[in-house]
Amino acid sequence: MSRDDKLLERNRPVYNLKAVVKETGIKPPTLRAWERRYGFPNPSRTEGGHRQYSQSDIEALQWLSARQDDGVSISHAIDLWRSRAEAAEGSAAANGLSAAAEPAPLPPLPSGEHVQLDELGQEWMAACLAFDGRAAEGVLARAFALFPPEVVCVQLLQNGLAEIGQAWHRGEATLQQEHFASALSVQRLEILIASAAPPWRLETIIIATAEGDFHTFGALLFTFLLRRQGWRIIYLGASVPAQQLEATIERLQPQLVILTSQLLRTAAALKEVAELLQRLGVKLAFGGAAFSWMEEPQRYIPGHFLGHSLEGGVQLIRSLLDQPADTALPTIPVRSLSEALKAYNENRAFVEVTVRAAFVTSGKPMNQLASINRDFGEAIAAALTLGDIKLLGSDMDRIGALLAAFGWPGALLREYLVDYHQAARIHLGDSAKIIVAWLSGILSD
Repeated sequence: MSRDDKLLERNRPVYNLKAVVKETGIKPPTLRAWERRYGFPNPSRTEGGHRQYSQSDIEALQWLSARQDDGVSISHAIDLWRSRAEAAEGSAAANGLSAAAEPAPLPPLPSGEHVQLDELGQEWMAACLAFDGRAAEGVLARAFALFPPEVVCVQLLQNGLAEIGQAWHRGEATLQQEHFASALSVQRLEILIASAAPPWRLETIIIATAEGDFHTFGALLFTFLLRRQGWRIIYLGASVPAQQLEATIERLQPQLVILTSQLLRTAAALKEVAELLQRLGVKLAFGGAAFSWMEEPQRYIPGHFLGHSLEGGVQLIRSLLDQPADTALPTIPVRSLSEALKAYNENRAFVEVTVRAAFVTSGKPMNQLASINRDFGEAIAAALTLGDIKLLGSDMDRIGALLAAFGWPGALLREYLVDYHQAARIHLGDSAKIIVAWLSGILSD
């Protein structure tokens, strides 16, 4: 069935009032009052004068009902729906497509309300940085009463977390403040997901984070946005191993799997799952901060990159579900670094012991050295697994921020790399000389 055929089917008036009440939970007097006062919905009529509704009407009514549950007045909710529908029609016309009967994932804000939402965002961040959970929840309650939940989750929670994360990287916020804000945001998303309307689309989507990745906000945000769009979402949570995911896929037969990764080392774990899904013929969409530094993420992961915006990601998911078969291309061949990875894994412990000895001899601070060795070693192994040692450079800012959080002076990172370089020259053979060369290059820069 073509896209236009699907739209025609969704707009066909085939449901009577009783069916609509059953699907939406909205009582007949309320439906008639909305129709009389706001001209919405606008059902067709049979020859006998009975109302007939389409699947699009039902989806619109479910969306409006959910907005009321969020504290939005019905008049404002209907205005938002119409604005979203007009935006979708305009986008479709600009691209030579039939207008979608559903709105864009993020409704546009009326003029002037961006400032109000930005102010609420600043107030929420200040409460989080002060570890004041009650104040932060109070800000969110006001925001959800004024704006649609999709807007609050993306423009307040997601953007606020990003700003706090950047403040941590700059040394202007602590790791504990970042974790506190993340925990509040995750808790709010879980509540919103639990209260979302039942799915009305047929496709099943599995969402999880890559093995070893416990940053769930991005995966939960996609879960919430797609649930609001009506898809059946099976959220598996954080750190899902490839072996366990295979059994779940065989049981659920999903049309799409979405995986997120925030760290370089978990992107390498995601690659293993991607290769499994490719063998199984299951579509994969992936995203997360781990790929923000990669110009062509598909070079490393055989799947569909969600991009750098939620709107673009949701649109990609729609198009993937419209396709009858997966069109993911295999990764672009890169020079195999498997021999370097093998040599590094075999000698990594010797390198780390030598680094530790250098720290002891020179009297450098030993606090958290084992953690840094482990973190840096996992990043090296991940870059080799993905097939590009240059990816390691994208992880250095995060490692530097970790060192600052551990109380290391800024210059100590360079000293650590100097010691690591010397240890690598001693213990890594020709097979892993690419690591020594990379360390030489970064020290020169």
